Amino acid sequence: MQILLIEDDASVADFICQGFAQQGDSVVHAADGAQGLQLAGTGSHDALIVDRMLPEVDGITIINTLREAGDITPILVLSALGHVDDRVQGLTIGADDYLTKPFDFDELYIRVQALVRRRQMDSRVTSLVVADLEIDLLAHEATRAGKKLLLQPREFRLLEFLMRHAGQVVSRTMLLENVWDYHFDPQTNVIDVHISRLRQKIDKDFDVPLLRTVRGAGYVLESH
Repeated sequence: MQILLIEDDASVADFICQGFAQQGDSVVHAADGAQGLQLAGTGSHDALIVDRMLPEVDGITIINTLREAGDITPILVLSALGHVDDRVQGLTIGADDYLTKPFDFDELYIRVQALVRRRQMDSRVTSLVVADLEIDLLAHEATRAGKKLLLQPREFRLLEFLMRHAGQVVSRTMLLENVWDYHFDPQTNVIDVHISRLRQKIDKDFDVPLLRTVRGAGYVLESH
């Protein structure tokens, strides 16, 4: 694996770099957010490990900038901030996983491996089609009846998951685990907000609605 590590604590960075080196993986280290953001822009990494609190540019800003630019490289956040609200914020703006300091290297390695493996599996399929709705997984673009839909990164990931399970009722737990990587209940309305936004974009200007709420069960994307 080719990993970009953005971490200002030299001892933590050395610990991580040595661990990955022992596994035969390559790590590029940036000691501040500005350098990290510049290196991340090359798009040549399998995954990013980003400390949340960084000099120059903080980790949240780095993630937000990359996701707004359409960069879908898996990102794991490292942080001493372990409160549920902190994890929710990091995952909501586009991080794929969140690990609290102090941490065990084996857990970090397994989590990064899982993120990279999932991205590789997702990349085997290049497009998905449900009725007149289509997404291009390589270009990260979505259209309905030929009309381009402007989706935020999390909305795109949500739509992709729904399309992969078209015709099936998808529960809130499934969405939390697979779209937000939450393995806990954040006690927020994050799903409701994103479903509402997605529905506005894929259904509002079209005659036949595709996204349906199944009361008490979840949501289903119908192919009609």
